[in-house]
Amino acid sequence: MSMRTLRSHAGRLALLAVVVLLAAAVYAVVVPARAGAGSDDGDWAGTWYGAPVGAEPGDGAARTVRNVVHTSLGGSRARVTVSNLFGDAPLDLRHTTLATVADPARTMRTLTFRGLARVSVPPGGEIVSDPLAFEVPASDDLYVSVYAAGPVTWHPGAQETSFVAPGGADRAADPGVFAQVTGAWRYVTALDVQGPGAAAGSVVVIGDSITEGIGSTPGTDRRWTDVLAERLRGPHAALAPDDGSAPRAVLNAGIGGNGLLTRLAGPAGLERFQRDALGRAGVHTVIVELGINDLLGGERDSAALLAGMRELVRVGHARGVRVLGTTLSPCGGLRTCTGAVQRVRGAVNSAIRGGGVYDEVVDIDRVLRDPYAPLALWEPYDCGDRLHPSDAGYSAMGKGVDLGAL
Repeated sequence: MSMRTLRSHAGRLALLAVVVLLAAAVYAVVVPARAGAGSDDGDWAGTWYGAPVGAEPGDGAARTVRNVVHTSLGGSRARVTVSNLFGDAPLDLRHTTLATVADPARTMRTLTFRGLARVSVPPGGEIVSDPLAFEVPASDDLYVSVYAAGPVTWHPGAQETSFVAPGGADRAADPGVFAQVTGAWRYVTALDVQGPGAAAGSVVVIGDSITEGIGSTPGTDRRWTDVLAERLRGPHAALAPDDGSAPRAVLNAGIGGNGLLTRLAGPAGLERFQRDALGRAGVHTVIVELGINDLLGGERDSAALLAGMRELVRVGHARGVRVLGTTLSPCGGLRTCTGAVQRVRGAVNSAIRGGGVYDEVVDIDRVLRDPYAPLALWEPYDCGDRLHPSDAGYSAMGKGVDLGAL
């Protein structure tokens, strides 16, 4: 890939948002601007994120999706983002509620958008709810239930079990109403909080299926980002700077099959970096885990991959954000992980370790590789497909991050 192509990718990174309010209409049409690093964001920080991947096939019939999201940071106020990014028609957002999974009957609250419960989100838009007084627990599950009709922007590889019901069931406290289970998040892409830890901001990890957590036990929150978040909350947090500047939240912006340079699954990393990383509330540091799918998909130009990584760092620095990056993980034994792939992977990893690419290196290759066959995953860290880590492998990855570098 030429530098001209890279520059064209970077030129598409900036996303502009427009707000349209029709006071005489029955309900509003709103697309608010996203706030990120450098914005007057009132010490909001992201506590959960589900990167939008694409449009779900279907007829857009009215239904309620009860999304289960796992928080990283707690807070006393909450807001959610509902997306119609990949929609080709307006999304009729009829009613939305927030509740804890532990006690939905007692905690369920209605979310409003510019003071209204029902709004329309235009194609390509998103909407952020009004701040809601709500005690968001750290490291816990919440229900974000959306009753809507129209196109569905989704994240199909959630590694979490959510629920679907026909019609308007978003206010139902009885889980028996939701007979259909799903492994996808729909409509909702972000949950932000205000609270004592929000001023320190969030770490955003943008990556592929290894960040998404493919190979981990679904519904148990054992992705490497979950392990990192636990370390930032627990006794290991003492390893981070003690001046209050160390982030305390971790957002997972992984998309299975995602590439750095190439549109393989979802927008390429260069295209989505502005929205999925720098556009997150309170972003403090970004970790990039991308590139292996480009190689497995046919990319053989190490210079192009390294140029793409450096472009992400340049864009991050322009926003005052540190950008860390991982080495490319082992793939030996996988049919598509040929000798040519291994040679380019080795060259890229050597350059990353040598400096001049990322601000700091998270060396997942060294963490995950077999000590006796270093081109492949170590068997205890392999979920069984020669590419994705097991729960033990993801734990080792999360524990391999130098908290002082964040």
